[in-house]
Amino acid sequence: MSIVVEYDLQSAPLNVLIESTIQLGSVTNANRAQSTTTQANVEGKVLKGLHTVLRYLARVQPDSGLYGKSAIGASQVDEWLDLIVSPNLAKATKEEVSGLVDQLESHLHLRSFLADYRPTIADLSFYYHLTANPSWEGLSAAAAKKVNFGRWFEFIRDLSNSHSQGSAGANKALAKGASGKSKAGSQGNFNNLELPNAKDGEMVTRFPPEPSGYLHIGHAKAALMNNYYAQAYNGKLIIRFDDTNPSKEKEEYVDSILEDLKVMEITPSGPITYTSDYFDQIEAYCEQLLKSGLGYIDDTPVEKMRDERDKGIESKRRNESVEENLRRWSEMKKGSPEGVQCVVRAKIDMQCKNKEESSRIKVLRDPSMYRCAADVPHHRTGSKYKAYPLYDFACPIVDSLEGVTHALRSSEYHDRNPLYYWVIDALKLRKPFIQDFSRLNFSHMLLSKRKLQKMVDAGIVEGWDDPRFPTIRGLLRRGLTVEAIRDFILSQGASKSLNLMDVEKLWALNKKIIDPVIPRYTAIASEARALFEISDGPAQAEQKTVLKHNKNPTMGHKVITYTNRIWLEGLDAAAIKEGEEVTLMDWGNAIIEKIEKEGEKVVLKGRLNLSGDIKSTSKKLTWLSDISDLVPAVLVRYDHLLKVKKLLETDVEWLETCINQDSKHDTPALADPSLRTLKKGDRLQLNRRGYFIVDEPYVRASNPMVLIEIPDGHTNEKGQSVLTAKAPAATKN
Repeated sequence: MSIVVEYDLQSAPLNVLIESTIQLGSVTNANRAQSTTTQANVEGKVLKGLHTVLRYLARVQPDSGLYGKSAIGASQVDEWLDLIVSPNLAKATKEEVSGLVDQLESHLHLRSFLADYRPTIADLSFYYHLTANPSWEGLSAAAAKKVNFGRWFEFIRDLSNSHSQGSAGANKALAKGASGKSKAGSQGNFNNLELPNAKDGEMVTRFPPEPSGYLHIGHAKAALMNNYYAQAYNGKLIIRFDDTNPSKEKEEYVDSILEDLKVMEITPSGPITYTSDYFDQIEAYCEQLLKSGLGYIDDTPVEKMRDERDKGIESKRRNESVEENLRRWSEMKKGSPEGVQCVVRAKIDMQCKNKEESSRIKVLRDPSMYRCAADVPHHRTGSKYKAYPLYDFACPIVDSLEGVTHALRSSEYHDRNPLYYWVIDALKLRKPFIQDFSRLNFSHMLLSKRKLQKMVDAGIVEGWDDPRFPTIRGLLRRGLTVEAIRDFILSQGASKSLNLMDVEKLWALNKKIIDPVIPRYTAIASEARALFEISDGPAQAEQKTVLKHNKNPTMGHKVITYTNRIWLEGLDAAAIKEGEEVTLMDWGNAIIEKIEKEGEKVVLKGRLNLSGDIKSTSKKLTWLSDISDLVPAVLVRYDHLLKVKKLLETDVEWLETCINQDSKHDTPALADPSLRTLKKGDRLQLNRRGYFIVDEPYVRASNPMVLIEIPDGHTNEKGQSVLTAKAPAATKN
């Protein structure tokens, strides 16, 4: 069958688009012909229109995936092709192009490509029409800085241009995209993971949090990873609570985790499941283990058992008869005095070492599989069960039963992978595939739920949503955006390398996201403020409407009140000299003629010089008119909770020696009356102070509103915000 593709051969962008589609689709019988219109002649039948031709070329070789690998994938391709046509992206206005770039940035949060887990004609066409738009040149620099869009654009550009290398070059580029080995991938593309037997429409992943605390940023990476691959392969994500430890678990934690996942826009493909849903089946598998001689009941005291495992000494109970083991198992299930002294252990290899000879991790040395918790009711099953499976036994069983194909978990579990597979093999269960990825580790941040719980119990923090905590709730309360969390995790990719990352990089990314879209206001520290009496200022209050954000008119306007009495920051007043000319932000220049001091009270007197050059002054001052409707506020700054970058094993008394006991700082302030309209969770910038989020909105004068400072990625050596630590007098707007 002969195919003749007719198009403008002199159009370099169109040539790239057509050639990329032909080569990536392995269409070996295509010929080219010059034409002013784009069409394909297939055995006398003419197909007209660019997208019609692209669809045909993609369908000729369906295995190429250029039209999606499934019905839903093809429908998603069609959806994007329709979006490109209406409005015509190549002729869209600058505002329309900018909007589509923003749409792509959001769409690509958890995706590598527009419509599938491989490049499709939707990606190629969008790239072609975008770069053909006259407005693109003026937008490209800003667009390239967007994390997700920039990654996608760079890859599609390289892929499209590889047509000049011939079919082999294009296929090589495509292979890089699938394996994540491209330049874009090395910068954070999750495709770095090589997943065996990953099939479109068949992948099942899971996120199994233990309901023993609140979701933190480390858990968020695991959730995003599993959600990413489930979406990429048009598969399913299971959210399952690993509720096997009744002494630590609460329904409160279940609810909070589900709420946080919803905020992160992570939803399961079906009903929420629990390991406790399978307790009866897990008990049956434990009994199977005992009957097969691959498990035994041990009543050795905990410390002695630990010492024997460390030295490779077999327990005296290791070779008990099956009958005796089943008898003790029955006692465990009843929670009898004898049963509560026992655990079920797997009979594997007491001489095993997971790593080098010196390794202290000897996972396969007859690990415990079941233990008793007779006196603690379970948050779902009550007192029905007296014995509960440990994670290492329950997890592989439930993964297999629920149809999980790929279990993606952080590398802290890597040494336990052999045990996971041992359980699967011993019980003859269907085998999921385990894939490791690096755990998030931040400087000056604790991610251990046990240690976080200790700080909550000790009253060091307000609770699990304390703004100093790494929990999703704490981070969001401090002003971190979900977008920043997702972008940061995606930028780390699927690397297995364990690195201690600077938490300030996360906040710096957050700043880039919020700075263009939050309003600007003013607040003055109330306790040290200084009065400036302006001789030629308005005797009666005058008002003027100005932009909330000078570079973003879409933010709207605010009202500024001008009077002949204004408040200045005390630090600013202390740095001013008589006769000095200063700039009052959003007003103009003024000359300080006299400074009167009476104890701590400072009064400056002077006059306006609105014709003065604001570029000539060294001090750009924030101010507020002395009016009755200023809003009382408390500005809260938090420092690092952890005084050291990382806790060491030798830090046994870490709670007493490594925790910053002076990490919260309150500054009473008077704020712009416009802040009355702000709601809880609104973000803003206070001029020359930094970024803040409303923790408690204004209700009445007797209850000051509470604003929490949002870190911007710049701290001094003590972990304090530079914006509030340095004198503000010379800071420019």
